[in-house]
Amino acid sequence: MSRIIRSRWQRWINRRIPRSDVQLLTQRNLFILPTAAGVVFGMLLLIMLITGINYQNSLIYLITFLLGAVFVGAMHQTHRNLSGLELTLVQAGEGFAGDEILFRLRAAAGKDDAIALTLSGDDVSVRVGHVPSGQSVDVAFPVPSAFRGYLRPDQIKIETRFPFGLLKAWSWMRPVSAAVVFPRPLVAPEVISAVEDGDETASSRSPEGNDHAEIRPWREGDMSQRVMWKRFVRSGQMVVADWEADKGSPHWLDFNAFPGADHELRLSYLSWLVLERGKSGARFGLNLPGQVIEPDSGPAHTTRCLRALATWGEKKPRDAFSEPHGTRSYGDSARPAAVTSGGRP
Repeated sequence: MSRIIRSRWQRWINRRIPRSDVQLLTQRNLFILPTAAGVVFGMLLLIMLITGINYQNSLIYLITFLLGAVFVGAMHQTHRNLSGLELTLVQAGEGFAGDEILFRLRAAAGKDDAIALTLSGDDVSVRVGHVPSGQSVDVAFPVPSAFRGYLRPDQIKIETRFPFGLLKAWSWMRPVSAAVVFPRPLVAPEVISAVEDGDETASSRSPEGNDHAEIRPWREGDMSQRVMWKRFVRSGQMVVADWEADKGSPHWLDFNAFPGADHELRLSYLSWLVLERGKSGARFGLNLPGQVIEPDSGPAHTTRCLRALATWGEKKPRDAFSEPHGTRSYGDSARPAAVTSGGRP
């Protein structure tokens, strides 16, 4: 029964607060209830009222009604702290599996000050503090990650208990944008690209500038992708680059270069290799099943390769559904067709 009630409550919340990267808090999506201290305070007021009625004591009436007015005033102030506040997701961060991924949010107050605000999620709480009227405050909200893939928090709760802690006003933000979680880097064994001469996966490689390639005249049956077209334009000679079959291309990081390793472990090896090539500034390309990134260098190229490793075989979360720790699934049915086994670094 409790599961059914929670499920219906969650569906009602999802309809009332749809997914959006910009959440404006209004009377429609704000909630307010007494805290434990507020419940005790209300019970004491009731006891005082009954006592005043029983003894017909004017002083007890006065104190009871004064404290009741304080409670009502606190209720209005607590609600007004959040009313008109706009919460915006500025940037969904990136990071490695196992780390906390930062979501950068911006809280902008309306016509009233927002006081003593707190953002919270799964075992995470960030104190925002005071947001003056008409101003904004940027907040870094950390979200724990477990697996590579897309990461999107299901709900980010914003609440306040100002001024006396007798009542709590709160609402939620349900972001649309997802962060990208890279595979956890693991030191890779000494291997060379397993892509050999003539493989279709090497069709987009650029042989120019490789010391391990032998230039020879074009022969019937050679792949057109291996023809050095720039030299053909300059000299009119059609030549091809003949890779040494036992070495492969040193400019490529290849998914198939780690025989016997499961797919997630291979991605972790490649993640480490990408970081190492990025630190040295070397030119490299990335060869994944169904995806090839041309050789290049620089921080932008390194980030692109890490993103490709993170999202390989993963589906971007839909608006109506998200998994709290990324998109890695435990069932084989949710894996890409090429994946038959895999760890989760």
